Amino acid sequence: MAKSGIKTAFFCQNCGAQYPKWVGKCNACNQWNTIAEEIVVKPEKSDFGTVFNITKSSKPKLIEEIELANVPRIKLPGSELNRVLGSGLVPGSLVLFGGDPGIGKSTLMLQMALRLKGKKTLYVSGEESEHQIKMRAERIGNKNPDCYILTETSTQAIFQHLKELQPDVLVIDSIQTLHTKNIDSSPGSISQVRECTAELMKFAKETHTPVFLVGHITKDGTIAGPKILEHMVDVVLQFEGDRNHIYRLLRSIKNRFGSTNELGIFEMQVEGLKEVENPSEILISNKDEKLSGSAISATMEGNRPILIEVQALVSTAAYGNPQRSSTGFDSKRLNMLLAVLEKRCGFRISQKDVFLNIAGGIKVDDPAIDLAVISAVLSSSEDVYIPTTVCFAAEVGLSGEIRPVSRIDQRISEAEKLGFESIYVSKYNQKGLNQKSQKIKVVFVSRVDEVFASLFS
Repeated sequence: MAKSGIKTAFFCQNCGAQYPKWVGKCNACNQWNTIAEEIVVKPEKSDFGTVFNITKSSKPKLIEEIELANVPRIKLPGSELNRVLGSGLVPGSLVLFGGDPGIGKSTLMLQMALRLKGKKTLYVSGEESEHQIKMRAERIGNKNPDCYILTETSTQAIFQHLKELQPDVLVIDSIQTLHTKNIDSSPGSISQVRECTAELMKFAKETHTPVFLVGHITKDGTIAGPKILEHMVDVVLQFEGDRNHIYRLLRSIKNRFGSTNELGIFEMQVEGLKEVENPSEILISNKDEKLSGSAISATMEGNRPILIEVQALVSTAAYGNPQRSSTGFDSKRLNMLLAVLEKRCGFRISQKDVFLNIAGGIKVDDPAIDLAVISAVLSSSEDVYIPTTVCFAAEVGLSGEIRPVSRIDQRISEAEKLGFESIYVSKYNQKGLNQKSQKIKVVFVSRVDEVFASLFS
């Protein structure tokens, strides 16, 4: 029997919905077998206000009476993290930073704390010891004399140290390891994660101290904990990448202070994460031999134009049933494009194996690479070399037409900057395009067969 003042409740481990008894399916998120029992206690008054002597309460004001203060943003070291956050870190903001295990979340946060000059930072770790963090700091390079390390999991103890230290930036690694005495459940549970985040959010808003929360990722790729966690914070950052490749992508899923279309690219090295200022030069391989099955496409990652290499291999099916495999590209869209080539253009590839790969280990969902995919497939099927000075930027429709794409000016400018001589785009992108200021040759096409005749004639 539960003790006095303590009760048992059932929470969904996926969305955080609460139930009085166990059920097999969560009615909020429609997931099965996600309901778990937790021992909770009625939340007491948080120790945050007592520690920082905060007793003020807010009162309603007219919107005309509220004065808008121009608070400067904190400039973080490097340009990639600043770009994704929206030109810097807003004081008092709460940033949730998630990613797969071993992707480099702790490395990036510690690297930011060590290289943030002129600001006092506190790095709180509940997963590693001080000696482990020191070993990583020596490898990255300790350049900030005002960087403090704290290994603690109790929020009450953390608030005591925060009052004494009064840092400018706080990093919590990770939110799933913290626990508060106001909730009588294990660390990482729905109740603990929600309550600890609420206490840190109140600390950030009252003291105007920006807080980074490192979050774990579930097997489905979502941030562990209740879904309300993403609603509570101001910014949600996602760190992506393949551990077998050296490149990491930093995306903004939610940002109350900037755009969610920005992208940061890092390269994992021995001394830490290095920023990639021009990813197009790295994602395109330099080949001396003339090999078929390769095409360059101008894609957009948020507001950033990037040129990527699409590689295709078409061979005769050896076991009867043809295979369709893609890496970094949607396999269903690949099957659609192959059906367009089969039906609308007359290319017999239904009995052939088709393998597609996006070089560099990145994933692309931009439809503007459709024309490059088709060109690479045709190049490999006909064993005809595509010149390395040619790139593509267009979408392919089901009837075989070449459809226009957005931000064609930025794509063309990026291709011209990297030395490409010609780019294939849809003729419907011709309107409003200033070709006089461009040195690159823009080839306008309307159908797939026109591209094939122009490239392989």
